[in-house]
Amino acid sequence: MRILLKIIAAPFVLILTVTGACLSFVFGFATWALNIVSGIAGLLGVVLLLTGQTSNGIIILILAFLFSPLGFPAIAGLILDRLSYLNYSLKNFIAS
Repeated sequence: MRILLKIIAAPFVLILTVTGACLSFVFGFATWALNIVSGIAGLLGVVLLLTGQTSNGIIILILAFLFSPLGFPAIAGLILDRLSYLNYSLKNFIAS
């Protein structure tokens, strides 16, 4: 029974390995692009705050925070880490 489960798990390991590599590659470029967007939005938010458009400035600063490395990229990194952990767990199951 255990060997049958290992045979069933093998394609999932292959899929997770390829998917994790592709997503990590895309994640690198997306993080780079979002850092640029975050910097521009942060500057725009400060300018809007200084010109008296407080509500718009706060909204832009919140969006800048979400695009910063502490926002969406951190969530995506966490998901990639969990995907990698699942991949290694399946590999250990097959190897045991």
